Amino acid sequence: MTTAQPVAHLPAPALRVLHAAAEVYPLVKTGGLADVMAALPKALAEAGADVRLLLPGFPAVLESVLHARTVADLGAVFGALRVRLLLATMPGSGLPVYVVDAPRLYRREGGPYQAPDGAEWSDNLQRFGLLGWVAAQLAAGEIDTTWNPQVLHVHDWHAALACAYIADHWPTTTGTVFTVHNLAYQGLFPHDDWVLLGLSARFMAPAALEFHGQLSFMKAGLKFADRITTVSPGYAREIATHEFGCGLDGVIRGRSSDVSGILNGIDDSLWNPATDPALAASYDRVNVGGKAACRQALLRDAGLGEADQALLIGIVSRLTAQKGLDLVLAALPRLVEAGVQVVVQGEGDGALQDAFSAAQRSYPGRVRVYIGYDEARAHQMIAGADAIAVPSRFEPCGLTQLYGLRYGTVPLVRRVGGLADTVADGITGFVFDAASAPAFEGAVLRAMRLKRDDPQQWAAIQQRGMAQRLSWQDAAQEYLALYGQAMASRKARPRRH
Repeated sequence: MTTAQPVAHLPAPALRVLHAAAEVYPLVKTGGLADVMAALPKALAEAGADVRLLLPGFPAVLESVLHARTVADLGAVFGALRVRLLLATMPGSGLPVYVVDAPRLYRREGGPYQAPDGAEWSDNLQRFGLLGWVAAQLAAGEIDTTWNPQVLHVHDWHAALACAYIADHWPTTTGTVFTVHNLAYQGLFPHDDWVLLGLSARFMAPAALEFHGQLSFMKAGLKFADRITTVSPGYAREIATHEFGCGLDGVIRGRSSDVSGILNGIDDSLWNPATDPALAASYDRVNVGGKAACRQALLRDAGLGEADQALLIGIVSRLTAQKGLDLVLAALPRLVEAGVQVVVQGEGDGALQDAFSAAQRSYPGRVRVYIGYDEARAHQMIAGADAIAVPSRFEPCGLTQLYGLRYGTVPLVRRVGGLADTVADGITGFVFDAASAPAFEGAVLRAMRLKRDDPQQWAAIQQRGMAQRLSWQDAAQEYLALYGQAMASRKARPRRH
C-alpha cells in the first residue's frame, strides 16, 4: 500500500507590475512625480511584486541606466526614423527598466517637456504618445515575449494615452491604474493632430479624448483606466468639484466608484535625519541636538543673522502660482518686521524669481533666495529651518511638508489636498484656510509666538511630527489591493469585437 505524499504548496507567483512615467529621481526630476517613481516601485518590490519601469530615453536616463540591451527594434514610428526598446537596470534600486530609445524625440537639450527657452516642445504629442503606445504594446505582450505585466500603472498625462491604446485593443487583459499627480497639467494638443496617434476615430469624440475642441491625454487616463488614483484622499475628493476639477470634474464624478486617494510616503533611505549625509549633524526623535547644529549651519551658509528667538522659515518649491508664493511675498514686509527669517530655494515663473530676488536685496540678513534647485541644499534647508512653509492654492499631496515632519521642521500649510490630510493644526503643524496673505501671516505669527513663549509645546509639536508613519510600506499595500481590483475589473469588462 502506497503512502500518500504531502502536497507541496508552491509560493504564488509574484504580481507583475509595470510603471510608466516621464520622470524618476535622480535621473530626471521636475517635481514630486520623480520622487514617487523612485520610491513606490521599490516599496512594491520589497512587498513581493515583480516590478519594472518604463521611461523615455532622455539623455540623463540613457547615461545612467546600467547593462542596457536591445529588446526590440520598433522601426519608424511617431515621426522618428528609428525607435528601439532597451531593457536595463536602474542605478540604486536595481529594478529592471525599459527605456524607449528614440533619438529624434528624446535626445535634446532642455527639460523633459520644454525647450531651453521655456517653450513647450512642439512635438510633445508624438514624444508622449510614443511612451503610452509602447506601454500598451508591453501590456499586450507584443514586444517582450518573456515578460508582460498583469497590471500597468501609468502616471500623469505623459503616459495616460496607454489606457486608450489598451481600450482600442480588446484582447489585452492587463489591468490598468492611472494616477493623477497634478490635474492642472493635462497634456492638451490640437484636435486635428489625433491622426498622428494611430487610434480609432471613435476616440476623438467628446465621450473619449476630445476636450473643448482639443485633444486631452489626461482624459485618456480618466476615461479608460480600470482604476484611478490621486496622491491623497483629500485631493481625490477635491478634483470632483468645480473649484479643483480643472474642467474635468464631470468626468471624474462619472467615474466616482473607481476613484480613490492613496497618500504618498517618503523614501526613508533618502530622507532620514539620522543618516542624511548632506547634514551638518545627524539627529533623530530621541536625540534632537543635531538639529540646532543644522540650524546654525543654514544661517551661516545663507548669510543670515543668528538669533535663537527668530523663527527661521524654509521654502523649497517650484516658483509657480499654484504654490501660493505670492502670499509669502505679500506678507514678507510684516513678517520680517516681526523678526521672521526666510530662506527660499526654487525656480519657475520668471516674475516670481525676480520678486524673490528683489526681496533678498530689500532685506539683507533676513531673507536669502537661491534660484535653481540643489538636492543637498534642499536637505540642509529642511533640516536647518524651524518651520517649512507650503502655502499652496491646491496641493495634490505635497512631499515637502512630509519631509518637514520627518526632520522635526514644523509645517506651515494651507488646508487643501494632501496638506490637510497630513498636518493637524496645533498638533503637528500650523494650518490656515484662506488663500490670502493675512491668513498666511497669521499662521506664521502663531508659530513664532509658540516657539518663543512655549518651547516645551513647540518641542512637543516637533516630536509628534517626527513620530508619524510616513514610509511607503502602507501605501504599497494599498496599491497592491487596488491592483487586484483593476485586474478583476478588466476581466469583467465586456469585449468589443
